[in-house]
Amino acid sequence: MKIHFSADSTCDVSAAFLERYPLEIVPLTVELDGKFYKDGIDLAPDEIITRVNQGADLPKTSAVNVEEYREVFTRALEHSDAVIHFNISSDFSSCHQNACLAAEGLNVWCIDSRNLSSGIAMLVAEGYDRAEAGKEPAQIAQELRDMVDKVDVSFIVDRLDYLYKGGRCSALAMLGANLLHIRPCIEVKDGKMGVGKKYRGAYARCLRQYVSDRLLAGKDIKPQRVFLTHTGVTDSAVEAIRELTLQQIPFTEVYEVRAGASITSHCGENTFGIIMYHE
Repeated sequence: MKIHFSADSTCDVSAAFLERYPLEIVPLTVELDGKFYKDGIDLAPDEIITRVNQGADLPKTSAVNVEEYREVFTRALEHSDAVIHFNISSDFSSCHQNACLAAEGLNVWCIDSRNLSSGIAMLVAEGYDRAEAGKEPAQIAQELRDMVDKVDVSFIVDRLDYLYKGGRCSALAMLGANLLHIRPCIEVKDGKMGVGKKYRGAYARCLRQYVSDRLLAGKDIKPQRVFLTHTGVTDSAVEAIRELTLQQIPFTEVYEVRAGASITSHCGENTFGIIMYHE
C-alpha cells in the first residue's frame, strides 16, 4: 500500500530530513503589515525578524482552511492509497479540526501531534518507519496517537517580546526577564506550552546548560534521531551544540533544522530547541 505523508507548515524539517522522509508541507497563512503570505513559499523567517526589529507589528498566522486541506488530500489520493496527515497541537490552532473535516469520506488519517515544530517531524519519521515495515494506515495512526506523549519538545527563548506580543506572557514577566537576563525553557506537555527551568547569564552559556540538562534529565531517550531546531542561531553555536549532544548520546540521525515563518512569528530570533523521543 502506498501511503502519502503530509503535515502543516508548523512541522519544521530540513532538506536532509525530506530526503529520507518525503513529506508534503501544507502552508499556513502569515499576515505581516497587512499583507498575506504563504509560510515557506513567499515569506522567509529572516524577513520576519528584520521587519519586526524595524518596528513592524508581530505577524499573525492563520490555519489552513477546510477547502485547502480537501484539495491537498484529494490530489494526494490520485497517486496514493491513503494519506496520513500531521497537525500542530489542536490547543494551538484550528488546523487539526479543519483537516478532520476535510478528511471526511476519504482514506485520510489525521494526527493531532499535541506538539509543534520538529516534534511533529519526529512523529512523521516514526510513521514512515511503520509504513516501511508494511503496517496498515489505521494501525500506524493508532500507534502514532499512542506515542505522542513520548515526544520530548522544549526550547530556550532568548527574548520574550515575541511571546509577549503574541499574548503568551505578561508585560511584567517580560520586563523582569529582560532586566535579570533570564532565558526560560519552554516545555510542551499535554499539547500546551509551559515554563520549565529558567536560565540566567550569557546566551551561549545558557544554551549549553539547557541542552546538557535536557539530555541528562531525560530517561530512556531513544538514540535513533534528534532534532536541533532554531530560529537563526549562529552556525558556530549550532555546531558546538551538535558536538555536545553527540558526546552525551550518540544519536544515529541528527537533523539541524531552521524553523519556518510560523514558528518564528511566535518565538522570535535566537530560539533553540532540542527534540527527542523516549522509549
